[in-house]
Amino acid sequence: MDLFDSYKSFTQPRELMEAGLYPYFHALETAQDTEVVINGKSTIMLGSNNYLGLTNDPRTIAAAHAALDKYGTGCSGSRFLNGTLVLHLELEKELADFFHKDAAITFSTGFQTNLGIVSALATRHTYILHDAENHASLLDASRLSFAKNVLKFEHSNMEALEDKLARLPLEAPKLIITDGVFSMSGDIAKLPEIVALKKKYNARLMVDDAHGVGMIGDCGRGTASYFNLEDDVDVIMTTFSKSFASLGGCAAASADVIEYIKHKSRPFIFSASIPPANAAAALEALRILRNSPERVQALIEIAAYMRGKLRENGIPIMDGSTAVIPIYTYSLIRTLTIAKRLLEEGVYVNPVLPPAVPDDMCLLRTSYTATHTREQMDRAVEIITRVFNEIKE
Repeated sequence: MDLFDSYKSFTQPRELMEAGLYPYFHALETAQDTEVVINGKSTIMLGSNNYLGLTNDPRTIAAAHAALDKYGTGCSGSRFLNGTLVLHLELEKELADFFHKDAAITFSTGFQTNLGIVSALATRHTYILHDAENHASLLDASRLSFAKNVLKFEHSNMEALEDKLARLPLEAPKLIITDGVFSMSGDIAKLPEIVALKKKYNARLMVDDAHGVGMIGDCGRGTASYFNLEDDVDVIMTTFSKSFASLGGCAAASADVIEYIKHKSRPFIFSASIPPANAAAALEALRILRNSPERVQALIEIAAYMRGKLRENGIPIMDGSTAVIPIYTYSLIRTLTIAKRLLEEGVYVNPVLPPAVPDDMCLLRTSYTATHTREQMDRAVEIITRVFNEIKE
């Protein structure tokens, strides 16, 4: 049997394309913003993680341009060797200060950040405990680490987490990993309870705050700040591709932890460093956030406005308080049909399908930006309501 023979049975994408329901790889013809052009049509963007609206901000663009002019297009090497710029060090210093940690380290993508942290910190003797809804990069990072014992606990179920912790040797190294704001549901981790269990069972805690940073907490510092538990979270991770309007990621922790990751993390050591324009854009976005914390409030307010409008119109949504609002569509075909119709009518949303959700619990993930307007939300709700009323189960 040839290796590629088995791939011939993978026909679902082609079948969905033939049915006109394929939901992926829509090409944007304009910059990422609250409205974009897709297939020549102006479309309200409700599927972006551009939470602070900075990807098209003149200041982040100017910072990227300036870095291109000064440093060129790339670094041509690992941070370990010729790939460290003064710009990288400046970014890491300001990130550490922002997260109230001793030090920070940057990686070239968010996925690589999780891979780099977990693979460095987890040994063969480490027990890793994951919330079942953690991001795929965290799960893959654990699988690719040396840890032999990777355990999942039911999403946000503290009894399940404690049950697993209680069965482990108290003296064994243990790492609890959780998203801060969960990417699909938008709900917030039960960080106070997790911290209590961490202390009770002698564990360490890592929070992936890719979606929390810029969205919740004092000045948008994320979930640990939101609960005033920054000193109790050992490693804070975030990505630059969302609120920081760029590409890359970072970890913030104590100086000894960051120093260890720098010298032991293979994804860090053997990858080229963040290109100058990306580092500069992330740094400028961080500075804008620190100087304009009202953007965080604007983001939550526009999401709350939309949540209220959707409820008023009878649209079934998941309860929450963040800038991610999942809308229930239940069946796969109905979900794809609604997503297609919404796009045709001028609203972009992201369908969430099995295996990411159970077969009968498909949904549309909508997310919001601090620069969205109420007029845009009113137009989007009108379209969503009309399409939902037309496409029943």
